[in-house]
Amino acid sequence: MGKTYERIDGRLRRFIEDQPLFFTATAPLAADGTVNLSPKGLKGSFAVLDELTVAYLDFAGSTAETVAHLRENGRITLMWCAFQGPPNIVRVHGRGEAVFRDDPRFKELLGHFPDIDPSLHGLRAIIVVRAELVRDSCGYAVPFMTYDEDRDLHGRRFAREDDDSLSAYFAKKEHIATSLDGLPGLPLPLPPSSV
Repeated sequence: MGKTYERIDGRLRRFIEDQPLFFTATAPLAADGTVNLSPKGLKGSFAVLDELTVAYLDFAGSTAETVAHLRENGRITLMWCAFQGPPNIVRVHGRGEAVFRDDPRFKELLGHFPDIDPSLHGLRAIIVVRAELVRDSCGYAVPFMTYDEDRDLHGRRFAREDDDSLSAYFAKKEHIATSLDGLPGLPLPLPPSSV
């Protein structure tokens, strides 16, 4: 039933760009390390950069597990499910990198996200993923669910923060600078944005 793709284009690209929700999975190298699985949403925060590269905006949150795991080993899987229309699941297995706000590439990468105001969400980094394996599967057991709209709570919460107050917020969180397993997470204090 599943098919392997050489690139992210055509129908496959349209499918992943149309989904309002996707999931990221990462893990440390340690056999007893904590596997992380995170939902990602907000329209405009995901982009296909080329046929083998995708990226998404990494916004403020209560942990930085994905960033920590990528800094340690780079392994990541992204997954999209069809909750409407024909059943489908797409996974992109690859290597990822957190591009932080003071990185010279940050401004150019941010240009791929014209439909979202990152200042409302406490933008920490841009996660760039280079695909090594792209596969789909049937998705027959994925339920139908209706997407109504994005929640506005995240934007309302973090729109009032500036670089200093956002750094102070992160400094109070136990698992931002260091992951659950003690790996280096988000560099603090938060570098000023290069844009």
